[in-house]
Amino acid sequence: MKLKLQLSTKLFAGFLAISLLFAAVVFINYQLSRAVLRNSQRVANSQRITGEATTLLRNIIDMESGFRGYMLIGNEAVLAPYYEGERNLLGRFTRLRNDVPPDDTQFQRLQRAQMLFQQWAAFSHLLISEKREALRRDPTHVGVRGLEHEDLGSSLTGKVVMDQIRVLFTAFDREEAQTRYKQRVRLQDSIRETRVLSVGVTLLTIALGLLYAAYLVRQFSQRINGMVDQAQRIAGGDYSTQLPDTEGDELTKLSASLSTMTNTINTNIRQLERRNQELDQFSYVVSHDLKAPLRGIETASRWIEEDMGQDVPAHIKEFLVLMRTRVRRMENLITGILDLARVGRTPQADEAVFVRQLLREIVDSLELPAGFEVELPFYLPTLQTNRVQLEQVFTNLISNAVKYHHDPAHGRITIGCVEGPQFYTFAITDNGPGIAAAYHERIFIIFQTLTERDTLESTGVGLAIVKKMVERQGGTIRVESAEGAGASFIFTWPKASARRPSPAAATALTP
Repeated sequence: MKLKLQLSTKLFAGFLAISLLFAAVVFINYQLSRAVLRNSQRVANSQRITGEATTLLRNIIDMESGFRGYMLIGNEAVLAPYYEGERNLLGRFTRLRNDVPPDDTQFQRLQRAQMLFQQWAAFSHLLISEKREALRRDPTHVGVRGLEHEDLGSSLTGKVVMDQIRVLFTAFDREEAQTRYKQRVRLQDSIRETRVLSVGVTLLTIALGLLYAAYLVRQFSQRINGMVDQAQRIAGGDYSTQLPDTEGDELTKLSASLSTMTNTINTNIRQLERRNQELDQFSYVVSHDLKAPLRGIETASRWIEEDMGQDVPAHIKEFLVLMRTRVRRMENLITGILDLARVGRTPQADEAVFVRQLLREIVDSLELPAGFEVELPFYLPTLQTNRVQLEQVFTNLISNAVKYHHDPAHGRITIGCVEGPQFYTFAITDNGPGIAAAYHERIFIIFQTLTERDTLESTGVGLAIVKKMVERQGGTIRVESAEGAGASFIFTWPKASARRPSPAAATALTP
């Protein structure tokens, strides 16, 4: 059985592996840096030893110079370097021996140099003491003449010892220089090795991290893109789409949820389609069955009026006329309700609509009262939209402005248009009686009218249909008016038609 890893486990494993690789890089760099540090310390130690040896030899030479000067002129002042060097030399020899391994040839050179220096020091002390005694006896004494060990001073014994010391220190410096050169070579090699290994391991770690990240991203992107495609197909109306996923991780649960949601939506769509079909059938039956008795009532009223002829009393005739008016109102109400329910139910293709031409056709079809004017703006766009719905919106708003005008002979409607980033804003403004602020929202509710139905025949459905059509296009509608100051109905209409679901889905989703 194949083990299925969760996404969180894969991510944690990847971060852990990368962390371990970087820890290995740090450890390797630490070890390499220690090697570099050791070689650097060895070079520095060799330089310090060379410096100590050079200083020690300089002190010995200063002692020799002071000794010779005293032997020649007998001035105690010239012995100051001699005694200063003597105080420092014992400690310097000890420090140098401690810095050199006992089994090294350099250690043997230092021992030999110290032994020779001790011989020279004994030699020089002897001659200095004899020189002082001679000066005490004869302040004009010069050189080593007349001293007890005059033969030691004149035989160059001290010079031979000092030359041997110089030779030893020269060899000591040469040996240290060679050692230092070798240490510098090792230091350069260790630095180069550190750079190569550090860069190589770091690049390897980055490459492995990128490969693992690419693997995870590829897995994520493929599966997430599949889910995005599924969601887009759902948004496009394909409610039967499925996305199989057998990885068994968190994204599998999300994919299963999407598939479950798709099944649920598909089931609901089918149920809505069946219910809408039933509703359409019911609406047709109700419309037919309701209108048939109404027509019978209207026909019966006419028969009564015809049968009675001139003998119909005036009040009975008035009642019969009122009865027929109520019947027509009832028929109009039934027709309006069916029209409102069918808004958006019938799929209609978008087409290019020249708004100016559309408005002129609407105005010509309304048969405006004499003196009533409709003013169109200079600019009106051409839209790719549903012509029937846009025509119904303009027709309802313009016909309402005409129908409810208190002085049609002097009526005027001004149509405006403003272009925005995504919508056109149209305004139908009239100089009619206006609408009180309390009714600005109520007029868009079905069956709501501002006048008595017996005064002006109206079903109260027109503005409800307008609002529904505008909002289905993604726009909004509102009224700006004050009582006695005319009214302006302002609605927005999209420049480009919103993407709509498939016809079956649109029919099913329409309430």
